[in-house]
Amino acid sequence: MPLVRLLLILLLTCLSPLAQAERLRLVSDEWAPYLYLENGQPKGVDYEVANAVFNRLGVEVQWDFMPWKRCLAMVQQGLADGVLDIFKVEAREGFLVYPDEPMSEVEFVLYQASARRHRVERLEDLAGLTIGTSPGYTYGGAFNESPLFRREPAPSHEANFGKLALGRIDLLLTDRRVGRFLRRQLGLGQSIEELPLVVSRQQQYLGLARKPGREALARAFSEELQRFRQEPAYAAIQARYDGADDFPFAVEQQERSTR
Repeated sequence: MPLVRLLLILLLTCLSPLAQAERLRLVSDEWAPYLYLENGQPKGVDYEVANAVFNRLGVEVQWDFMPWKRCLAMVQQGLADGVLDIFKVEAREGFLVYPDEPMSEVEFVLYQASARRHRVERLEDLAGLTIGTSPGYTYGGAFNESPLFRREPAPSHEANFGKLALGRIDLLLTDRRVGRFLRRQLGLGQSIEELPLVVSRQQQYLGLARKPGREALARAFSEELQRFRQEPAYAAIQARYDGADDFPFAVEQQERSTR
């Protein structure tokens, strides 16, 4: 038996009593199609993958959805055991442990109303405009710190699309896959357009509250996720959601700019 495999088995053997004795409470906001609620039930490509990996590890998980800033506060205050689909940010290393293997990759792009088009090829072209964003997110230093345009947060991704459709903001910034999913769900496919400029590409991870034993759980999760990615069950999850949002899922390794 290869040494790495043997060490992992020993790790999981040590982890099992802890996992069975503790039910993890994981939080996130709705970030469809990665994870979201449908008829009160969790769904989404990253939710399904994470749930499958935890099941293999024998870890029971309670999933709760809430606004993103509250998710971070819950973990920091010790009221939640982790958060799904979060970026690695240096300021969070004091209270979060990450598996080495990311859950997925996001690509932040801009959306505009078809009736109010803007020519945008670089960030400087946003001068004087109001850009819809999400509270608690960071989209990379160049976007976050630019004095050329105004960033206006909305309480939800759906609210941002509504504001854009009504002309209350000039553009909105979100992940490409999320934007395409919501544009279709909200019936805005003919009135809202996606712009080609990619503001940032970032990996998102499972973040576990920094407590005793969590480093071991993070390592076990990473190893099991790597194995799961080689199996037909993983490909089936990707195919199901790829068909839903018409955007090929990126398995390649490439921060939700702060998710």
